[in-house]
Amino acid sequence: MTTDVWLPFHPHEIAGLPEGPAYHFWDGGPEYPADPADCDFYVVPYMKGSEVAVRPLAAMAAVQVVQTLSAGIDHVEPGLPLLAPGVRLCNARGVHEASTAELTLGLVLASLRGFPGFVRGQDAEEWRAGFYPALADKSVLIVGYGSVGAAIEDRLAPFECAAIERVARTARTAPRGPVHALAALPDLLPRADVVILSTPLTPDTKGLAGADFLSRMKDGALLVNVARGPVVDTKSLLAELESGRLRAALDVTDPEPLPAGHPLWHAPHVLITPHVGGSTSAFEPRAKRLLAAQLTRFVTGAALENTVLVTR
Repeated sequence: MTTDVWLPFHPHEIAGLPEGPAYHFWDGGPEYPADPADCDFYVVPYMKGSEVAVRPLAAMAAVQVVQTLSAGIDHVEPGLPLLAPGVRLCNARGVHEASTAELTLGLVLASLRGFPGFVRGQDAEEWRAGFYPALADKSVLIVGYGSVGAAIEDRLAPFECAAIERVARTARTAPRGPVHALAALPDLLPRADVVILSTPLTPDTKGLAGADFLSRMKDGALLVNVARGPVVDTKSLLAELESGRLRAALDVTDPEPLPAGHPLWHAPHVLITPHVGGSTSAFEPRAKRLLAAQLTRFVTGAALENTVLVTR
């Protein structure tokens, strides 16, 4: 029988795809390109939201692999109960690390050095000279030390930070030093000038940066969220921003997209980017290389990379 593969790219655009499968282009449109019941390998459309990602899953009775093009899988998780046991869910580890780490560093530097104020000053033809915080000699805490967190630290390394600490779900030792468990946050947060959130969204991390977490951050500290919006409790963050005690740089928000009129848009000391951590020129070539390699493994029976769970 022919192997059916659904791709969010036209197959002729992906070099190195193995011969044999029937490739179907679907990027989330209202019409399916083929019968979902015949799909063996489903590549989830990128940045189209959970409704699109999950829509065909109930009909995919034969699917063996669901491949996301994002590092996170939270947009697919609502549909996992619809799948038969044994379906492999794979993420896009290796695709977004560089771009997300670049944006993270950009958000930190822009926030500390006052870039938003400079842009507003340029618009108003005002020369806003003065002294601004530097990243040098600051203590940084990375919460979520997977491949993205490690890539962020790689880019922080040349900036002469006073200290870089790492937190993940469980404690371990990484090449750059110890990684603390989440339980260590109450002791680590008061020491950090910059707190970077790069953790997946899970039941354990939803609302992680709530009132207690934020209250433990030192006065004047910067919170940077490149994880998922619901990792931060928006109401608690707004209270800290409006008091002037904390600053924030957010690539993700809750709700998202942030609607017009939301108070977060005009809160003091906040820089917002519209979830563009992975949306760069680096995405397509890396995503296509991943798909060509994964599909080659799939048709040859080799072990897939980036398998994050198998349905039961």
